[in-house]
Amino acid sequence: MKKLDKLILRAFAGPFLLTFAVVQFILLMVTLLKYMDDLIGKDLGWQVITKLILMFSVITIPTALPLAVLLSSLMTYGNLGEHHELTAIKSSGISLIRILRPVLLLSVFLAGLAFWFNNRIVPSANLETFSLLWDVRQQKLALDIREGVFYNGLPGITIKVNQKEGENGDRLKGVMIYDHRNGQGNATVILADSGRMFTRFGGGYLSLELFHGRTYIEQPDARDRAGASFYRQAFDRNLITFSLSSFDLSLTDKSLFKENKMMKNIPQLQQFTDSLHNKLVVERQQFPRQLNPYYVYVRLDTTGQTLRQRVENWQVPTTKLPVVNTNLLDQAENRVRNLRTYVGSSTEHMSNLAKEAGNFRIEIYKKYTQSVAVLLMFLIGAPLGAIIKKGGLGIPVLISIVFFIVYYVLSIIGEKYAREGVMPVASGVWMATVLLLPVGLFFLNQARRDSGLLETDIFGRFFRKFKLPFRSGYKKAVS
Repeated sequence: MKKLDKLILRAFAGPFLLTFAVVQFILLMVTLLKYMDDLIGKDLGWQVITKLILMFSVITIPTALPLAVLLSSLMTYGNLGEHHELTAIKSSGISLIRILRPVLLLSVFLAGLAFWFNNRIVPSANLETFSLLWDVRQQKLALDIREGVFYNGLPGITIKVNQKEGENGDRLKGVMIYDHRNGQGNATVILADSGRMFTRFGGGYLSLELFHGRTYIEQPDARDRAGASFYRQAFDRNLITFSLSSFDLSLTDKSLFKENKMMKNIPQLQQFTDSLHNKLVVERQQFPRQLNPYYVYVRLDTTGQTLRQRVENWQVPTTKLPVVNTNLLDQAENRVRNLRTYVGSSTEHMSNLAKEAGNFRIEIYKKYTQSVAVLLMFLIGAPLGAIIKKGGLGIPVLISIVFFIVYYVLSIIGEKYAREGVMPVASGVWMATVLLLPVGLFFLNQARRDSGLLETDIFGRFFRKFKLPFRSGYKKAVS
């Protein structure tokens, strides 16, 4: 039996490693395409790009693992069935459950590993990834001066170039520079017939060497605002240097992102959820008492003095209603308007607290469901492979994609319903698992009975049963 276990595990290891690498690569490409607009044209360097790719690879592991288990288990038992190895093992008196046990135990180990990875590693990877991605999004585009377009990427400087020449576009024709670094508008304007552009001091500074031009400077008069001095200076050669420090990637303090639910593990999420729940309970208890000042009525006593009294049971007896007049009606209308505004804002605030607590609970349940999905995908893939008896990358890939899409869509729908309060949080997050579990048990039962559920012959026999009565009835009608 140990040799049998080794045989099955060796048959499972190859497809699993291959499918996991392929699925991981596909999910990584999808993630990179999602953020491609934030990465292109910013001259980030290979260190930043490599770190982002590595972190994105870590984040996508919990999603790639169930699909890899589904596809590899389907391929493994499909290959065993296609080469009649599964039939030979069963003929020796070994049940299908015993044949599935090695991969089942490995799937349990992978599910536990996925839970640990999702709870310990993924939050830290999310913190590293999205804090760096935030800094990348704030990063300005790399220096890109185009012909005939005003470029204002440099702080306090606007540059326009009519024509760029040379292999690297460093030869300039018709240069116009507006310098408003002094905060007085476009007080300095530089025009030049030609020039060249290059970087200095390790790329930290940009130098423009201008030829045959003029500098126009408008100097305001401190005593007379209406008056100003105007200077014009011609030059044959002028070297201007600008700092490129604004293009450097500045890193934000990571502690600012730690409050996000994606950056927390289960104990931290549970603690934050409990604090939100306790806060919500306290506000709900205080809400009726905070309404007391609004529920008063005004009456005039015999001396004509105005008295404010608390409404008992939120109703005013008809015998104590005041004499109707304009002032009292205005006061009542204002009080009702204020009450409606307060109730609306308080209700919205408590609803937002409940939704936020629900979002944190969803994140807790997702760490469990993504781990259980590994076992669920094995429960679907392994019996299905034993039924269809087809290996390779044809039918198994198609069936795996279909089931994974169904699981993914059901998970999104259930999570959306949980966020919007349509159904309880636990029911919404576990909906996909609960709905697909009977499907896996059905396939397991069919595999144990050696059912030809997905064989083409069984469908042919099924349709032939319906054709025979029609044919016999047709012959009788003709005769």
